[in-house]
Amino acid sequence: MVNNKTEKPVRHISLNPDPEDKVSDEDFRNIAEQYMREMGYGNQPYAVFKHTDIERTHIHIVTTCVELNGNKIPDSFDHARSMAICRKLEQSYNLKPAKEKNRKQDGKIFKAVNCKAGDIKSQMASVLRHINKYYQFTNLGTYNALLSLYNIKAEEVSGELHGKFSNGIVYSALDENGNKISRPIKASLFGKQAGYDYIQTHYESSKRKLKNSPIRTTLKVSIAEAMKKSDNETMFKQQLLTRGIDTITRRNEQGRIYGISFIDHRSKSVWNGSQLDKIFSANVFNDWWNHGRKPDMSGIGYATTHKEDILEERAAQTHQLFDFLNHEKESPIIDVGNLVQSIGSLLPIEPSDNYEQPVNTPIKKKKKGRKFGRQVSPLYSFSLLLSSNNSCSFCCNNFLSGSCI
Repeated sequence: MVNNKTEKPVRHISLNPDPEDKVSDEDFRNIAEQYMREMGYGNQPYAVFKHTDIERTHIHIVTTCVELNGNKIPDSFDHARSMAICRKLEQSYNLKPAKEKNRKQDGKIFKAVNCKAGDIKSQMASVLRHINKYYQFTNLGTYNALLSLYNIKAEEVSGELHGKFSNGIVYSALDENGNKISRPIKASLFGKQAGYDYIQTHYESSKRKLKNSPIRTTLKVSIAEAMKKSDNETMFKQQLLTRGIDTITRRNEQGRIYGISFIDHRSKSVWNGSQLDKIFSANVFNDWWNHGRKPDMSGIGYATTHKEDILEERAAQTHQLFDFLNHEKESPIIDVGNLVQSIGSLLPIEPSDNYEQPVNTPIKKKKKGRKFGRQVSPLYSFSLLLSSNNSCSFCCNNFLSGSCI
């Protein structure tokens, strides 16, 4: 019997131990079996796959949520039940609790390809399948600058296939010196996230996100300060590394610098030097590091435009209406008349003694149940609450995440 009303009959579950946990294949099998049993899928057919394509070894479970009789397995409060089961499994197998983990994505979050470790394709896949989920880059140059940190190079290719002209992209593994150590591997073997069309879309998306981003100003300030404090290439790069910024230079066979990129790991963005400012272009750094002509940075400066900085500055400023709060040593007696005068038209004026009240006028309503009412003259008043000391205050996962897709 088939249940045609179930839109998603297939269930995918991923269980992810901490990288520091050493889980054997036997434990993985037992963990999967216990998890499925307690989630109510113990009698369902399911397959378990072990993956090592990213930093942590983890398992994927694929099953069906439709029973043999055609009924759908209830999935109410699945997330809460899954989390409770995961916490139980952590204790049973002496694994690192998820609440103790720090998963902040600061700095490099992928491992560089190591040709000596073998299985180069899997190592490349662990980077290429996920890196564009974290970083913004706008062209092939900045993409390759980012990939070079992980010993990978991307190359665009084009040609005619079945009578149609098409573009593509291939990837190669590099050694520590940037030399190719593998044959080019077509992007389709790494999934659509590494494919030509997907990467081109990512370029455009990154351009829109970075166009008016305050990250640009912050990065320019950091680079300018590093240039002022450095005498050579090594010092400059070290200065930026302390701020979480990698510097990638591209040189030709003669050693001339023809490209320079900056990778900000805090904002997860990649920028070409000329994209930030002409003073950060490749020609400027080539003249400095290859010919000893350091640019004059004495007149270069950038003002930060962080929203947080602006709000903090405004918060530190006391409004003129509350200037009296800053005079702590003065008498607590306040001249209310002067204060009201300074407030001006912000508050309505209290009616004077000869204020003429409006004439009582009957209000016309619907014919049904006609009633008469009176207009009541408004009463204007205000009060000032002052404390005796002239001060006031204003109150104004990943372990065994069990995430289901």
